[in-house]
Order: sequence, then C-alpha cells, then structure tokens
Amino acid sequence: MTDAMVLQLWQDAAVLMLMLAAPLLGVSMLVGLTVSVFQAMTQINEMTLTYVPKLVAIGLALALLGRWMLNHMLRFMTSVLNSLPALAG
Repeated sequence: MTDAMVLQLWQDAAVLMLMLAAPLLGVSMLVGLTVSVFQAMTQINEMTLTYVPKLVAIGLALALLGRWMLNHMLRFMTSVLNSLPALAG
C-alpha cells in the first residue's frame, strides 16, 4: 500500500462524509435560523423551542435523502472492499 493510495482513500472518505452531512446540516441551519427569526419577532425566549422543529426537519430530510445517502455509502464501501487486494499488496 503506497502513500498515494492511503491519501486517495482518506480524501474519498472525507469528500463522502462532507457530501452526506451537508444537506442535513443545511436543513438544520435553515430551520434554526427560521425559528430564531420567529423568536426575535415575537420576543419568545424559550430555549427548547428550536429542538422540535429541527428534529422534525432532520427526520423529513433523512426520509427524503436516506436512499441517496445509502447508495453513496454502499458505492464507496463496494469500491473499498473491491480494492482490498490492491491495498494489501
């Protein structure tokens, strides 16, 4: 296993991690910003108000994007497992 192979594997894993986390983080940030603006407009200072909408939004995002995320993870793991003989040699 060469250094280039290890670096390519780490780079592919990092890109996949960012690609899978970005939609969920974006949804969470958008919902948090919306709830914060709502709290500022109505002057409701409830700290726990953001948790329920974020949980619902993340659940919906996972329900909508779960298959896409799983396909990308399976494709990555298949390529890693198929390249094991080359990595070990």
